[in-house]
Amino acid sequence: MVTLSVADGAPSLMRVEIDGRPAICPASPLPLIEIGVVGSGRSWSARRYIDSVAGHRLAYQHHAVEQTASGERLVVTSEDPVTGLQVTTTLSTLRGQGVLALQSRIVNGGDVDVDLSWVSSATWGGALANSPVESLRLWWAENDWLAENRWFSAGARQLLPDLTRSVHEHDPRGAFTRTALGAWSTDGSLPLGVLVDESTGTAIGWQIEHNGPWHWQAGERTDGVYVSLLGPTEAEHDWYARLSPGDELTTVPVTIALASDGYEGVMAGLTAARRAMRRTHPDHNGLPVVFNDYMNTLMGDPTTDKLLPLIEAAAVVGAETFCIDAGWYDDDSVGWWDSVGAWEPSTTRFPDGGLTAVLQRIRDRGMVAGLWLEPEMVGLRSPVAEALPDEAFFLRHGRRVVEHERYHLDLRHPLARKHLDEVVDRLVGMGVGYFKFDYNINIGTGTDHDALSAGAGLLEHNRAYLEWVDAVLDRHPDVTLENCASGGLRVDYAMLSRLQMQSTSDQQDPLRYPSIAAAAAAAVAPEQAASWSYPQPEFTDQQIAFTMSTGLLGRVHLSGHLDKMTGSQRDLVAEAVTAYQSHREFIGRSVPFWPLGLPGWDDEWVAHGLHDGTSALVTVWRRGGSSSNVLALPGWVQGLPVRVVYPVATDASVAMADGVAALEITLPHAHQAVTIAIGRD
Repeated sequence: MVTLSVADGAPSLMRVEIDGRPAICPASPLPLIEIGVVGSGRSWSARRYIDSVAGHRLAYQHHAVEQTASGERLVVTSEDPVTGLQVTTTLSTLRGQGVLALQSRIVNGGDVDVDLSWVSSATWGGALANSPVESLRLWWAENDWLAENRWFSAGARQLLPDLTRSVHEHDPRGAFTRTALGAWSTDGSLPLGVLVDESTGTAIGWQIEHNGPWHWQAGERTDGVYVSLLGPTEAEHDWYARLSPGDELTTVPVTIALASDGYEGVMAGLTAARRAMRRTHPDHNGLPVVFNDYMNTLMGDPTTDKLLPLIEAAAVVGAETFCIDAGWYDDDSVGWWDSVGAWEPSTTRFPDGGLTAVLQRIRDRGMVAGLWLEPEMVGLRSPVAEALPDEAFFLRHGRRVVEHERYHLDLRHPLARKHLDEVVDRLVGMGVGYFKFDYNINIGTGTDHDALSAGAGLLEHNRAYLEWVDAVLDRHPDVTLENCASGGLRVDYAMLSRLQMQSTSDQQDPLRYPSIAAAAAAAVAPEQAASWSYPQPEFTDQQIAFTMSTGLLGRVHLSGHLDKMTGSQRDLVAEAVTAYQSHREFIGRSVPFWPLGLPGWDDEWVAHGLHDGTSALVTVWRRGGSSSNVLALPGWVQGLPVRVVYPVATDASVAMADGVAALEITLPHAHQAVTIAIGRD
């Protein structure tokens, strides 16, 4: 239940309940939307995106409640009588789920320009019903190249020191914050957080849905903890907006999830919200197995001679898509990094029939043909760099921005979009049905061309990029798009509400990957989380099973020199693919849980599960430590049958514990993994 208060003028989240328990119930409400108007500022000087004078001036005007196919929608309008800013906020619920989606449109209804340095997408105080800070635990995730999805937690009091407010009678000036800087939306941290009352289990989590920079913070006030969620800001991201009379801006969308059973309940709610916000696509139901030639295999050096044996081997083990990764366009002995952009197939790499013949071989073997593409990039030596005008690229201070020997296309410019449309349409015409869209540089604050600031230009480009993706899928509705940014550096639901799959990492060490794969479902719907499996001819059977386990509860992203394996090794790979295909329909209707807790980076045991309330699948990796462990399971699993589904030939021992919802497991080998079915035939 959501109650929006207008008693004090500015609309505020006054009471939000989950399972009859209040999750938001501020004694001192904050405006739902805080607005940093230049010339008005804050009423309390601090590093906090609350207490905006303009936000507190907002006066309720009217509201409407609408029924939607998936729930209810509340639209409330308020106005600042001083500046004339009119704020229309849409709050949407999802039937059967404790989630609330928010986005606002701000229009200058006055007669003078209004300058904005920050706008919150959602703000609330009294988190978890004014629970004392000492009872709260905050969860957040760090996210770096090759080290994605690293969750941490701390008592809120550790993060928000007690300042003895009773003595000085002022709120703090600081807060616990997480911020994404530059064009990689998840370089440094994930746009997620969860606050849990450890005394009751009541929890509230949040997700910012933007393919660029963002900021969130949690801090202490008189009535407990507040949370503020924002897109780009002036202080952090060089974002600035000037609204002339009649101009408008739209905030970055966010989702709030409420639960009565801790962070796992929040993750279940966010999983439902992620599924609800996606555009429909056949990939979300089919979940085909993808072989990609890159990781620990061809590494950007494809040729006809190297690809044909891999295509055959991938088909034999059951792959349904074969993606040729980087290098297919490279005719240059100097290297391709700084020459990309035209995306024309190499003639020297594919001498007999060209790339078209290789793509046809993939299709002849019953697989969808895929190609790697880095749409926004143009190398310094690319002919496209000369063919397009400066205005089609990111500019700062009148000069093209260069990062790692590349320019960055500005998708606001029609010639940039025309170029990419022609590339994609031409490749689809060659028979490509799958694209891996990569993004391997962070261009920084953005472009100040035709924009008040670099951050404003980046925001406009990011939204133009999403419009371009939508148009690609409108023209080619059956083409599958994979989202990649040096692995997992752009993992956000501005992108993933459109693109069907997410590469979780570029990590090449199979012993490191379990922590990434197991935690991926906290950030991505499991059926979108593509984790690498890269078995090799020199691997033992235990090592093959270990790496093949990474994608069995998400998306199987297969690589490795399958063509050089023995028949029995390929059989073990095929066994994993078959096991996955037998249960993949379950993945898209299940929610994640973590029997050993969200994994630490160096944990010796890692476990990740999916359940639908009646049955479950659990993958367990042992990387060291004791040979036995006990996994906590949902209470309803007691008495259900248990079996190992992969690998079938195993010396692992698994059994339900007596009288409790727990699984006793023994993995005799230091680098061993199994996937277990509970209550499933």
